[in-house]
Amino acid sequence: MKAMVFVLAVAGALAAGAAWAQAGTDVLKAKGCLNCHDLDKKKVGPAFKDVAAKYKGKEGAAGELAAKLKAGKGHPKVQASDAELEAAVRQALGPK
Repeated sequence: MKAMVFVLAVAGALAAGAAWAQAGTDVLKAKGCLNCHDLDKKKVGPAFKDVAAKYKGKEGAAGELAAKLKAGKGHPKVQASDAELEAAVRQALGPK
């Protein structure tokens, strides 16, 4: 019985993680981020892989980037909720 509860808990966590990643992708599309950015190549703005490399291992990078997007510092101001910005930034930075 305990094993079944554990398996269900793990499955739920995996599903929540997949939903989180999808939400980030949806925000990137909906807010127009993909008009200027791409995963692998520079467009108008840097590729997400280059942004991720720049901030790799930096404590608080996701929060810092979300704040810059919200305030419009070094990037056009993005009209999005804090949750949307966090999801988009985490998606752009990729897995830890």
